Amino acid sequence: MVVGEFTTEVDVLVIGAGPGGYVAAIRAAQMGKTVAVVEKADIGGVCLNVGCIPSKAMIHAAHTYEHTQHTESMGITMENVKVDFAKVQEWKSSIVKQLTGGVGSLFKGHKIQVIPGEALFVSENEVRVFHGYDVNRYRFEHCIIATGSRPIELPAFPFGKRVLSSTEALSLTELPKSLVVIGGGYIGIELGTVFAKFGTKVTILEGSDQILPGFEPDMPRLVERKLKKLGVTINTKALAQGMEETENGVIVKAEVKGEQQQIEAEYVLVTVGRRPNTDELGVGDIGMNLTDRGLIVVDKQGRTNIPNVYAIGDIVAGPALAHKASYEGKVAAEAIAGHPAEVDYKAIPAVVFCDPEIASVGINEKEAKEKGIDYVVGRFPFAANGRALSVNAGEGYVKLIAEKESNLVLGAQIVGPEASNIIAEIGLAIEMGATLEDIELTIHAHPTLGEVTMEAAELALGRPIHVMK
Repeated sequence: MVVGEFTTEVDVLVIGAGPGGYVAAIRAAQMGKTVAVVEKADIGGVCLNVGCIPSKAMIHAAHTYEHTQHTESMGITMENVKVDFAKVQEWKSSIVKQLTGGVGSLFKGHKIQVIPGEALFVSENEVRVFHGYDVNRYRFEHCIIATGSRPIELPAFPFGKRVLSSTEALSLTELPKSLVVIGGGYIGIELGTVFAKFGTKVTILEGSDQILPGFEPDMPRLVERKLKKLGVTINTKALAQGMEETENGVIVKAEVKGEQQQIEAEYVLVTVGRRPNTDELGVGDIGMNLTDRGLIVVDKQGRTNIPNVYAIGDIVAGPALAHKASYEGKVAAEAIAGHPAEVDYKAIPAVVFCDPEIASVGINEKEAKEKGIDYVVGRFPFAANGRALSVNAGEGYVKLIAEKESNLVLGAQIVGPEASNIIAEIGLAIEMGATLEDIELTIHAHPTLGEVTMEAAELALGRPIHVMK
């Protein structure tokens, strides 16, 4: 049964209200367009509701609890510190509610219409939106697709009562006694760290020869050292083959470095990547070009082969990062408004909120060598930074890479406290075409963690103050 089908016309229709979609919608409205957003679940998408924000709240809660266990060296002793996990979840949910409510208020302020339901393209200028028994048509001048992605499900580990994706893991009502994490990428490492700090026995199975593949090997080593201190078992070159459910958990069968193992746990968390949400939109029916992976092919403005339809975020090529989606959303909205906006990915930061945090932007040494660049490196340790030592966080370093002749900053890798925040300065330096001297001559407040960036620049220039050359 179809109830109340009617047609509405808008300048810009945005499909998906995650960090790409809602940013695109707001920017389009700022450009004077009438905007409507179709969202089948919750405003804020995966990031605000079951991804970036709730996971970072849980990470902070776990770090706070762990910190209480190691304050004796500062002369502070705490006894009978306990975790009320239900209260932790309640606090996490309050943060999600505040942020999603804030986006809803921004929509109202910009007169953006929110349309609940699922969109299906019926032509290059029209979609049908299905919501329960209601089906309505929306005609648009331009459309921005921002439907995001979902966790990949392994055939041998179908999601269910004992096999969790990141979504279910973030919503557990009780702390598991034991957990097997399949996949040692950023999601698996972040959530594995959370549960390990809360006291869960965690085992990680990663197929490559290091956790956090894609980062320089030196960076994950410090993270691995900390995980082992937390009692985490890390198996690299490991292949999860199948499982057997028991009365109170699962037995995971895996091949680790050529040997068969069986690992018992209460739950399995599968974090092996994400799949683009393009398979139920009908984009193929209107002739939109897609890759073999289901990604939508776009140009530098986010435009598909259908000139009035754009795509952004996890459904296009590049890393599946919320800040990339937001950036692309602004570019697409501005392009629709006639501005000469284009994407430029040379300074997209990659951050993992593990312990210690790691972050990277621009190119690394391996990439510099592959490009044939004559470069210099300045690697300064947090152990020589007063602020880092005063907060008991002296592990790690900031490494700057610059072109040797011009000293132009090309990239950076950071392992250590507040890496996720420190990386922003270097991203700006790359975007502005700054040199090592520009960073060196910028007065950094003392004592701060950010001074390590300045010290790394001085080291690369051959005139360090707080370490020997």
